[in-house]
Amino acid sequence: MIRERERFAVSGWIALGTLLTLGLLASIGFVRAVQIKDVTMLLTFLLVDVVTVVCLFGLFVVNPNEAAVLQLFGKYMGTVKAQGLRWASPFYTKRRVSQRIRNFESSHLKVNDHDGNPIEIAAVVVWKVVDTAEACFEVDDYHNYVKVQTEAAVRNLATRYPYDTHEEHKTSLRGATAEIASDLKSEIQDRLSKAGVQVIEARLSHLAYAPEIASAMLRRQQAGAIIAARQRIVEGAVGMVDMALERLAQSSRVVLDEDRKAAMVSNLLVVLCSDREAQPIVNTGSIYQ
Repeated sequence: MIRERERFAVSGWIALGTLLTLGLLASIGFVRAVQIKDVTMLLTFLLVDVVTVVCLFGLFVVNPNEAAVLQLFGKYMGTVKAQGLRWASPFYTKRRVSQRIRNFESSHLKVNDHDGNPIEIAAVVVWKVVDTAEACFEVDDYHNYVKVQTEAAVRNLATRYPYDTHEEHKTSLRGATAEIASDLKSEIQDRLSKAGVQVIEARLSHLAYAPEIASAMLRRQQAGAIIAARQRIVEGAVGMVDMALERLAQSSRVVLDEDRKAAMVSNLLVVLCSDREAQPIVNTGSIYQ
């Protein structure tokens, strides 16, 4: 693999001043050679002028958070990162590579989740180039490589997790956003490490059931939520009934037989588990009437 090598480049202002001075002196010498009709001197100063003009093509500008990858007849010579006006051999090919932070949002992908339900999913990836040599020479087009590998990682992520779940120990795409984002970032980084790209952040930007099953899955999701809520309510109600019976037994002020305990348990469960407000009934007689 080709690794990045930072290369020093001469300050462009120094090179520009030197070349302009040399060109001016050569032009003066050329005029003088014409006046005295010295062919050797004339050709010498003409050659100096031509070389000076050719060397001017070695000037290039490096913007902030940008790098220039230098090549000499196809061979990688190094990367210039020092910003400003710079000069290198005019025979070098200078390819600009931005190292600024960039965003990429994938298209809405249709894929089946872990349970086989068709869903629509998309992601936003924040990335930048950290190794210019790998970005230029290890992949054909690193922009397209980021796009294709990101979409492949999103598809793979969607197949490993269900869209939603009511089980606390099970991870879902909708319920564990932080864990899903971390997993997505790790997978995309593994895929893009060969291209000299660093993933700064990755997160889901769109998540929904596919239109053909959206209404049915919504009803299923609502039913699952109701069942989960009812289970929690019943667990709490049973705990409260146990506590009430235990406190009554400890106080010894009220002694209930098994039939009255069963009646009290039934009444408490009805009151605690009902989805409507209970209507109290006052018993003016004894507990046996």
